[in-house]
Amino acid sequence: MSNEEGKLVCVTGGSGYIASWIVKFLLENGYTVRATVRDPGNHYKVEHLVKLDGAKERLQLFKADLLEEGSFDSAIEGCNGVFHIASPVRMFVEDPQAELIDPAVKGTLNVLKSCAKSPSVKRVVLTSSTSAVLFNGRPKSPEVVVDETWFSDPDFLRESKLYHLWYTISKTLAEDTAWKFANENRIDLVVIVPGLVAGPPLQPEVNFSLEPILNLINGLPFPNSSIGWVDVKDVAKAHIQAYEIASASGRYCMVERVVHCSEIARILHDLYPTLQISNK
Repeated sequence: MSNEEGKLVCVTGGSGYIASWIVKFLLENGYTVRATVRDPGNHYKVEHLVKLDGAKERLQLFKADLLEEGSFDSAIEGCNGVFHIASPVRMFVEDPQAELIDPAVKGTLNVLKSCAKSPSVKRVVLTSSTSAVLFNGRPKSPEVVVDETWFSDPDFLRESKLYHLWYTISKTLAEDTAWKFANENRIDLVVIVPGLVAGPPLQPEVNFSLEPILNLINGLPFPNSSIGWVDVKDVAKAHIQAYEIASASGRYCMVERVVHCSEIARILHDLYPTLQISNK
């Protein structure tokens, strides 16, 4: 689309890790942004947004709740594009249905229902996760390429013993719900599928994906595992490209490199030799 078109957009969960960077880059590119948050009056949660360059002129905060149907209507009405990022990211929960699955699945459906009500919306960009890709029981070997055609299998997941079981199920079901609703309602949907996201946070809190790095900084042993990493700024820019480039379609996996946690520990030790980084 041309630079003059599509300049009013909505970003759900605007105060979150990835979303904050998307809001920042959108404002820098001249967009008017409507960011939804649970409580616009919570200064601690939104201060980093209202201080962004261009925020005073072109950022509006809207109150919305993932579990409340219709609560996104006012934020989305009249927008040209919607970036749906809002979804809980927790690994350990007492009530998986209430804390993860319902907000992810019903929240996605509620946002898309609001999009379907607004004929101005030309494209929706959804944040998924490689959790919705990797886990289906198919064998993996060094020759196997995991790509955007792979989908995680909820039945396989329920039989597994993954520590991130419920989060993975929530992301898998949410993306599946999004594709079904978008196809049935002729919504132009593009999905970004990042691995574990790292890089500088704009928000004042450490989010889940940064915790493995913080644990190493705090001297904890590293897990014996390899992780697909991607920079938060690359993920944010990819969302905007997925909106702006007319030919974009389907899913886009984003993993810059796969690194064993011991390598992350070595990098931290080399950068900050005074820190007591564990070698165990």
